[in-house]
Amino acid sequence: MTLRIGVDTGGTFTDIVVYDEATGAVHVRKVSSTPADPGLAIVEGVEDALKQIGGRGMGEVSYFAHGTTVGTNALLTHRGARTGVITTRGFRDLLELGRGRRPDLYDLQADKAVPFATRDLRLEVTERVRHDGRVEIALDEQEVRAAAKTLREHEVEAVAVCFLYSFLRPEHEQRAGEILAEELPGAHISLSSRVLPEFREFERLSTVVTNAYVGPVVARYLERLRGRLVERGLTAVPHVTQSNGGILPFQAAEAMPVRVVLSGPSTGVVGAAGICADAGHPDIITFDMGGTSSDISLVQNGVPKVTTGMELDGRPIRTPMLDIHTVGAGGGSLAHVDAGGHLKVGPASAGADPGPACYGKGSEATVTDANVVLHTLNPTHLLDGRMPIDEQAARAAVGRVAERVGLGVEEAAEGILRVVTANMARAIRVISVQRGYDPRDYTLVPFGGAGPLHASRLARELGMRTVLVPPTPGAQSALGLLMTDVRADFSRTRIQPFREDSARRLGALYEELDGEARDWFEQEGVEAAERSVLRTAELRYAGQNYEIPVPVPDGPITEETVLAVLTAFAAEHRRLYGYDAPGDPVEAVTLRLQATGSVPRAELPREEAAGPDATASRTGTRTMHVPELGGYVEVPVHRREAMRPGNRLEGPAVIEQMDTTTVLLPGDRLTVDAHSNLVIAIGGAQ
Repeated sequence: MTLRIGVDTGGTFTDIVVYDEATGAVHVRKVSSTPADPGLAIVEGVEDALKQIGGRGMGEVSYFAHGTTVGTNALLTHRGARTGVITTRGFRDLLELGRGRRPDLYDLQADKAVPFATRDLRLEVTERVRHDGRVEIALDEQEVRAAAKTLREHEVEAVAVCFLYSFLRPEHEQRAGEILAEELPGAHISLSSRVLPEFREFERLSTVVTNAYVGPVVARYLERLRGRLVERGLTAVPHVTQSNGGILPFQAAEAMPVRVVLSGPSTGVVGAAGICADAGHPDIITFDMGGTSSDISLVQNGVPKVTTGMELDGRPIRTPMLDIHTVGAGGGSLAHVDAGGHLKVGPASAGADPGPACYGKGSEATVTDANVVLHTLNPTHLLDGRMPIDEQAARAAVGRVAERVGLGVEEAAEGILRVVTANMARAIRVISVQRGYDPRDYTLVPFGGAGPLHASRLARELGMRTVLVPPTPGAQSALGLLMTDVRADFSRTRIQPFREDSARRLGALYEELDGEARDWFEQEGVEAAERSVLRTAELRYAGQNYEIPVPVPDGPITEETVLAVLTAFAAEHRRLYGYDAPGDPVEAVTLRLQATGSVPRAELPREEAAGPDATASRTGTRTMHVPELGGYVEVPVHRREAMRPGNRLEGPAVIEQMDTTTVLLPGDRLTVDAHSNLVIAIGGAQ
């Protein structure tokens, strides 16, 4: 059992990477996704990949990991389960009331997010816990049974339970969960004290409702996929990616699906961080451009940025996750002309079905069609000949857009690429410039099927000097699944002074978190030598409403530890806000602990330099539209697999491989490094 498999499902393609531990070989397979049943493409693609490398079987697979967008899509399309809610009496409408703020202050037509649980399915029961954890009113169990009966009559599939201050005293929620399990057998029960044992009632309620809403959908999908894999001989425990970049077993994800909301894009970031750190580029901005969207993240010192939550369509979801910003700009993004006659691209996408016009079924112009028209993409085929391309269909689709804006076909195609580049640059500025980071200090790392195709244009737009294209960019997220660890996050909200005499109380709370982590390590079978924990404390000055995460050193919590954390908090406050407040009291709000179990990783081989001459990789030429050179010009085409460390190229040029195409523009200079990454010095960068 030497094979390790990573599978990433996207809106257009499903990527499979097979790593053979015995030989160190990495095999990549790309198949069309099956949106109606994503597991179908996964199983067929894995079997094809195993046949491709010599008729291997599922029984030889020692590790299987999967990144999925099933949960995310269920949220975006409102196709989750029929969900009921049980809350403390008086808090039935909190899900709609939310916070007293207006995110779209000047938009008179702004619509509020529609709750995932309708008002008739949100029920109240008598119970009350005070802010200090005292039980003021005991739980009325008969009311819980009555609520369960009502929900059963409404045929709910899932129930979310969120009581006031249950993060301090979870007993009422736990008992309600037991009653619901008796009265509603088979329903997905989510307790806020398990899903998010933290304060801020609205965010906790929104998160537990989201968990319940997608629970049955994710559980059915993973259970069905697990069954298919077992039928075909898989004996290894299959894992799925979490939003925090780690992995967890399918069965754990079925119970806590909110943790996999950003399952798809997170592992690409983790894999890129590891590859680039080894290559001497620890500070990067990842740019994952697929068929439907682009996911962007910032990595500093080899460590991806992490956040405690996000908003999806106006609904807060609080769970540890990589800080990833998504924009509706992908290869399948549709080009259209708005009522004012302006060219727009996205966020609507052609997806996998019907797909871009050049794929043979669609008729509307997409970013991919624009690239085919300009010959930056191969105008005859993709995927090493397995996917034929209809250039005339692409020209016809782009031509219809061109007529509406009064441009030639090539001019319209260039316009489509300029617009989508501007959309992606704006997204990168959100996670960099708007947070105090200069993108010019970072290396752009494109992956996804369309990332390397647009990287040079995007880097120029942002003034970035360097682009690094990893060896398998089109399947980077699938490869990242083979480079990530099992991971779990634990937290406690206990608002209290953070000062030297707090060391004992803080130490006791971290001991509780350590105990939970130890139990989790045992359940996962992680050996002691493979275990590690990372502690953070979220601090604020007394009177502030939001807190700053600060690392907490390993070892016992002593007065010296507290002083070191306070010093780090002051420095981080100065970095973020330009000042600190020496002498003002500091509060600890939420204590966090991240537990990580190391797993064997796919190691990319390092090769000896073969010299600058790249002639051996050249497969021919093709005409490509290069505005800087006046139109269509002959440019060399190189085969990525034939390029060797030390090889050099100057743009304009095209580098093709099965899973993507890399384009060099005039002035770009490419060098292949020892890890077979393409390192591009961007011409014209400031």
